[in-house]
Amino acid sequence: MARVLVVGAGLTGSVCAALLRAAGPGRLEVWDKARGAGGRMSTSRGARDAACTADLGAQYLTLETGRAGPRRSFYEELLSHGILEPLTAPIEGMLVKEGSRNYMAPQGTSSIVKYYLKQSGADVFYEHHVTHISLRDGKWEVSRKMGSPEQFDIVILTMPVPQILQLQVINERQKQQLESVSYSSRYALGLFYEAGTRIDVPWAAQYITDNPCIRFISIDNKKRNIESPEIGPSVVVHTSVTFGHDHLDSDPAEVQQLILTHLESVVPSLPKPASIKCQKWRYSQVTKAVPNCPGQMTLHTQPLLICGGDGFTHSNFDGCIDSAVSLVEAVKSHL
Repeated sequence: MARVLVVGAGLTGSVCAALLRAAGPGRLEVWDKARGAGGRMSTSRGARDAACTADLGAQYLTLETGRAGPRRSFYEELLSHGILEPLTAPIEGMLVKEGSRNYMAPQGTSSIVKYYLKQSGADVFYEHHVTHISLRDGKWEVSRKMGSPEQFDIVILTMPVPQILQLQVINERQKQQLESVSYSSRYALGLFYEAGTRIDVPWAAQYITDNPCIRFISIDNKKRNIESPEIGPSVVVHTSVTFGHDHLDSDPAEVQQLILTHLESVVPSLPKPASIKCQKWRYSQVTKAVPNCPGQMTLHTQPLLICGGDGFTHSNFDGCIDSAVSLVEAVKSHL
């Protein structure tokens, strides 16, 4: 039985793993360097109250009904299981395209990734940071920071393209293609409050256009319609791309204080949070995808080594679905 490894427990990796289960290539494992699932669809918990959560990455999903095609079934499945619900909370400044529908995840966006990982039946391992991949005896030997190397018949890489490049398992032509990809960077701040705290604003989320630092603010539990006297509210702040770029390698504590200072000028009524988390998204969104590789790139055929993710499509739910489908088709054609 073939042993298959998916590297990356974000949206592309989890959907790919779920689709591979139906294809039946063999024993399936998913590795991720983080402590939990989600990637850029992560949901963080307050330091003092695990029930108080906030989406520090993707905020909501948009289905463009006229261009949905086969992707529509993914939305319908998630809606039928209560993983997604229509976004009904007021979001100021949101551009609404005609014929599009917005959805949010009431249990947090990481619940989408966790759903697909469960569907996959894969053995999922966290804090498995892949450092090197090499050929050995007709298989891929995969090394990680902690633990012994392991061998696989098929390896699928779904992490951001710059992290794929670091593994040095590609030829010069592939390297040139992959190096042409580019990402924007930004910071996200999660503010977690104690139960009973009131946040007095008339909106659930708001796009900011006149601040040099802040681009988006969400009262996250309000956005997800889970306001409760037993669970403290949470606030998410996303910075602008320019701010993220200018402070990419700055001291995190200084960045956090800068964002809080700007936040006070935008929403002066915010109370003091019980805890704060500052998240740097070095690879926030793809600004230029890998050319001439729709969905995936085959790096090696015997044994199979392929890579995919939003770096080969575009940075939203649909882009990750497209890449996952493309990856699985490549695996099936190889079997």
